[in-house]
Amino acid sequence: MKKTVAIIGSLDTKGEEFKFLKESIEKNGLSTFVFDVGVLGDPLFEPDVRADEIAKAGGSDLDTLRKKNNRGFALDTMAAGIAVVVKEKFDQGKFDGIISMGGGGGTGVGTSGMRTLPVGVPKIMVSTVASADTSPYVGTTDIMMMPSIVDISGLNRISKIIFRNAANAISGMVLYSTVETNVSEEKPLIAATMFGNTTRAVNHARKIIEDAGYEVLVFHCTGTGGKTMEMLIHNDYFKGVLDITTTEWADEICGGVLSASDHRLEAAALKGIPQVVTPGCIDMVNFWGEETVPEKYKDRLFYHWNPNVTLMRTNVEENATLGKIFAEKLNMAIAPVKVLIPLKGFSEIDAPGQPFWWPEANQAFINELTKRLKPEIEIILMDNNVNDPEFSERCATELLKLLDSNKN
Repeated sequence: MKKTVAIIGSLDTKGEEFKFLKESIEKNGLSTFVFDVGVLGDPLFEPDVRADEIAKAGGSDLDTLRKKNNRGFALDTMAAGIAVVVKEKFDQGKFDGIISMGGGGGTGVGTSGMRTLPVGVPKIMVSTVASADTSPYVGTTDIMMMPSIVDISGLNRISKIIFRNAANAISGMVLYSTVETNVSEEKPLIAATMFGNTTRAVNHARKIIEDAGYEVLVFHCTGTGGKTMEMLIHNDYFKGVLDITTTEWADEICGGVLSASDHRLEAAALKGIPQVVTPGCIDMVNFWGEETVPEKYKDRLFYHWNPNVTLMRTNVEENATLGKIFAEKLNMAIAPVKVLIPLKGFSEIDAPGQPFWWPEANQAFINELTKRLKPEIEIILMDNNVNDPEFSERCATELLKLLDSNKN
């Protein structure tokens, strides 16, 4: 049976472009399944799912959208509708991968449908905004954003190359996607969090946990990483969490660029999953280049991480706030939790002799956390840096103990 690629497109205004994409995919030996999200006129060719069905799933209909003549309302409606219909058709086995093309509006609609699909289902969005901030479009999914180079407007010597490459890319992903069935898939999953400044700690702890029979998925704490981990925890992927790197909370309270929202640290607590938590990298707030740092922080302590990333040291007041927040979030837990605190620094550069070493700031976090955390949640203080092997080994062994006790 042929595999099938779904296509989301406006077949009224961009029918020529989507017909070319459709034919390019079919030349590769695949079938196509087309969703029409155009609201202005009739489709250039007949889709498998008509625009009116999608509009109705979004709470309106084509006549209303055309009479209103409100582009924002139409885009919102079609985005809501495509999210419903794409998930419904995928669950019915209608397609194996999905692709779309568009500008800002088309990207919003196309990715709205893609975000409803499970991780691992091939997803490509050819977009004019692919080189901008794509987090609103990608969210916590594995959508691949492909720059269109030129606008999605007509077929020319450049656009045909891009569209054909996109067709070949989604064809290859669908044709050669495989579900591995090796023994590692039978192992229970553990989530872990990492940053460049906690890499040594996480790698050491990961090895210990994997040797105990678990598979560890490591999330880079870039905002999206933390959000993705929390989402997957909510979706029951994990048996435990090794949250060594909680830096995203520093960005959240200080306006840094790598915040994971104010729901970070909630998922494991609410789902009843054992967790070990440390204040890894809460000593730093992330900004892009030095010119992006807000004026109000001009007199603070900074560290030039690379040409594109500037780190700001969190101060005493901010660490006290973080202690309060961590206590609030961890007090929600309905499963065992342990907090491990490295007294010789929360990161690679927060250590004696290093630029962010500021024990008074770290102590402010410890004081507030200790004062507010439920007494049944144990705090383990260790005379180590977060990256010392003794500390990371203790983190791993404490999580393994929690996992064993949770089985009983």
